[in-house]
Amino acid sequence: MRPLGDLESAIMDRLWSYRRPASVRDVLEDLRRERTIAYTTVMTVMDKLHTKGLLRRKPVGRAYIYEVVATKEAYTAELMRATLASSGNQAATLVHFLEQLTPQEADALDAALKVFPPRGRA
Repeated sequence: MRPLGDLESAIMDRLWSYRRPASVRDVLEDLRRERTIAYTTVMTVMDKLHTKGLLRRKPVGRAYIYEVVATKEAYTAELMRATLASSGNQAATLVHFLEQLTPQEADALDAALKVFPPRGRA
């Protein structure tokens, strides 16, 4: 799994924030508050996100309505897992990761481990 590009991220962030299905036009109007962008550009990127499996869509009239397949947190977790899996030495990668945690991130990790302890440890 590859990280999203800038426009892909902007579109996905909006769709995640809506928490409801949305049309290309909905996303376009939102994006136009910050930048000049064409309808066809947004439509093409949303189609690519659908092809990548990040969005599902259904036809409504002559257009599609899109919705996210997974939450932002689930997507981020999968991206983290794929990155870890691709490292040459997972233990060393995790050690470096843990060394760089801020106190707030360490607290979040502690809280997550209380909710879902590692397999084989309860």
